[in-house]
Amino acid sequence: MLRQPILLLSRSGGVKKLVSTLPVTSGIVTGYVPGETTTDAVDATAGLVEDGLAVTLDFLGEDTLDVEQAEATVTAYVELLKDLADRGLARHAEVSVKLSAIGQALPDVGDKVALENARTICRAARNAGTTVTLDMEDHTTTDRTLAVLRDLRKDFPETGAVLQAYLHRTEADCRALAHEGSRVRLCKGAYNEPDEVAFQDKIDVDKSYVRCLKALLSGSGYPMIATHDPRMIAIAASLASRYGRSPGTYEYQMLYGIRPDEQRRLASAGETVRVYVPYGQEWYGYLMRRLAERPQNLTFFLRSLVSKK
Repeated sequence: MLRQPILLLSRSGGVKKLVSTLPVTSGIVTGYVPGETTTDAVDATAGLVEDGLAVTLDFLGEDTLDVEQAEATVTAYVELLKDLADRGLARHAEVSVKLSAIGQALPDVGDKVALENARTICRAARNAGTTVTLDMEDHTTTDRTLAVLRDLRKDFPETGAVLQAYLHRTEADCRALAHEGSRVRLCKGAYNEPDEVAFQDKIDVDKSYVRCLKALLSGSGYPMIATHDPRMIAIAASLASRYGRSPGTYEYQMLYGIRPDEQRRLASAGETVRVYVPYGQEWYGYLMRRLAERPQNLTFFLRSLVSKK
């Protein structure tokens, strides 16, 4: 019942200001997003690395229709990568990039601009001693994103991909990308996709996720298993054992602020665990989507807004 109102609030600048100043909700903000600046992101990275965790950082923003804004996003990533290197954190932290944030949505020249901007970020990442993963967005951009990935991998073969298990096509994509040197993050998917391209029922998405796990773990690439689902984590561990995978030949990935105890438990057991850390001024929409996904937080959050004097 509360999910839709929370998503509607995600468009309100006034509520964003209110949320960021309330003591209670300020705690919720920092629980999911460490801050707006590069310093905030790098400091959070340092803390996670001290806990034995790896990190991937996402400078929040998407659907850029302005060349200058796309260039500003590239500059933010280059600055971030330099700071990670200067702090000695680059070997523990990579970056995740949405092509729509660096120009893919620009009319006519979007793919070309996004590719060149991605090259700049990949070059900065290599110079820093780390890597880039291209985030996947809605299904209308899947082929274009994979095309950019292929071009990038000619010069930067370490570039990672993301595939979404709820799409009907993804098992085949996993098989195509499960080759040596290929890094693939497998997630369930978060966009509202139509029946003709995506599974709608949770059980069907879960079954697809397991089929995709089998394709990746039985291949010769490096699977990045992005899930908070305890059942999927257990299945992944079982499949890793079945296919003779040792820790370090795959990794688990979870969002910043989600199941931190489980993140540390897996890391303590010798698994590689990478935490997805979003940061930047566009944190509000991201935060509201996370709250909408966790019903136990919604009443607490709304009560905080209503009770402000």
